[in-house]
Amino acid sequence: MLEDVPRDPFADDPNDPSTELGEPDDQEPLTLAERDEALTDLADVEVFRSLLEPQGVLGLVLDCPECGEQHYFSWDLLRGNLRQMIDNGRPQVHEPAFQPDPSDYVSWEYARGYVDGVIDTEESR
Repeated sequence: MLEDVPRDPFADDPNDPSTELGEPDDQEPLTLAERDEALTDLADVEVFRSLLEPQGVLGLVLDCPECGEQHYFSWDLLRGNLRQMIDNGRPQVHEPAFQPDPSDYVSWEYARGYVDGVIDTEESR
């Protein structure tokens, strides 16, 4: 287990409800393109965090294509999921944020625009 990845809340629990699902299917490793994309995303998250966390932003909100809902990810959880995907081909099981305050999170697009604005401001000095 990676040390910077949030711990599975059911690790070592003999009553882990996921045991009813059976063993996970063998996951295909990421393609080179998928791995490069995940590495780029990880680098982006680090930059986003360095600029937005001091402004009070706790993480990112992402639209889930599977359920159609928004998911709130803290910086650590998002970073851990990306590291797990890069290293193992899939993210680790995790608990979703409990009643997050949407005003504490921003979208990926907002974070990207914020970073671009900071870069443009610095370059124009």
